[in-house]
Amino acid sequence: MINNITNVDPRTAMEVKQAATSKVSVPTPPVLSFKIPLLKEKAQLRVKKFKRSDGIIIPGEIEDDYVDIVEEDEDVIYDTSHNFFQSPPQARKRKMKYLKESYIIDYIQSPRQRCGYGVEAVKQLAEKAMFDPKIQGRIVTFSAPVCKESSPALFFYKIGFRLIDPSGNEYMKECLIKNIPDIPPRTGMMYLPKSNLHKLLRYGELF
Repeated sequence: MINNITNVDPRTAMEVKQAATSKVSVPTPPVLSFKIPLLKEKAQLRVKKFKRSDGIIIPGEIEDDYVDIVEEDEDVIYDTSHNFFQSPPQARKRKMKYLKESYIIDYIQSPRQRCGYGVEAVKQLAEKAMFDPKIQGRIVTFSAPVCKESSPALFFYKIGFRLIDPSGNEYMKECLIKNIPDIPPRTGMMYLPKSNLHKLLRYGELF
């Protein structure tokens, strides 16, 4: 490559005159206002916390990671008519499952149906729950019907939640196979198993 800088006539540079400084001050025009672009629509998600001290008893099937299993004495009704020399009945033990500290989805509403807003909102909550050292990924919800004809149970089932009632999960599975809506609406407590939580976060899979 040929460098032509040394071939420039120095007289050319001398003929360039510097611009004179203006003595007239010109006011700066005002900045025009503009509209802030609308943010991406999001689903409304209301979340609360369950603490272990709340004493929430789980009557159905749930992963052991979600509960503290405690042996407690059952209430024993003593028969006062028994013989004085007869020993009183022994208290029987029963295992109680108390919910550990968890996030609970109290309310969810999407601006549009079947656009992924609800799934995205739950994914963000799942990521927050996974990195919370106290929660450790535990999320529950109650699939109470919003109205007579609708229930969020099928939506939550599709993204990996499971009912603590095994028969309810069979019903949800049947709804998906037969491509029918959740009618009559299934109600009850649902939780997100750890295996489904990781699939939801990594791949955004629907179940």
